[in-house]
Amino acid sequence: MISASRESIFSPPFSLIDVHDLFYVMYTREEASRIKQEFWTAFGRYLTPILSSEGIHINWVNYHTHVKDLYFRMRADNKSAYIAISIEHSDASIRELYFEQFLELKTFLHDQLGEEWLWLRETTDESGRSVSRIAKELPNVSILNKNDWPELITFFKPRIIALDGFWENARYSFESLR
Repeated sequence: MISASRESIFSPPFSLIDVHDLFYVMYTREEASRIKQEFWTAFGRYLTPILSSEGIHINWVNYHTHVKDLYFRMRADNKSAYIAISIEHSDASIRELYFEQFLELKTFLHDQLGEEWLWLRETTDESGRSVSRIAKELPNVSILNKNDWPELITFFKPRIIALDGFWENARYSFESLR
């Protein structure tokens, strides 16, 4: 009798997608990648007419803070989505310094966002690297389920725009830390 774990059965080139615990849909890696790319392209096009807080056109999907190792990340997978300020410097003391600077701006950030976010001084990213994050998660959505796309867009859009508004003023606090 052959015994196999769930991971080994659905190893490459397939991924098992749990869509709201109702049913399973299996996609090849290529199909899943194509659907994800389709979402981010559609989201980017949706935001194209929206100008930054400085009144210029920007790439909202790949937002640049212009500070090394400091990113505004939007991620979605088959179970949830999140948006985050991600401090990814390899030097823990510099990450800590940036995180402390964000703590100084916490009230201003939450005022701009209109909500409180989760503050993670020390966590790991998808690659296992140590990072610091300030994040908001949307559970129980799948980027692979096109019916969830309106909810994902509604989640990401106001938050990335609010982060841009925050960053227009807050970035000057980080110039001396570079």
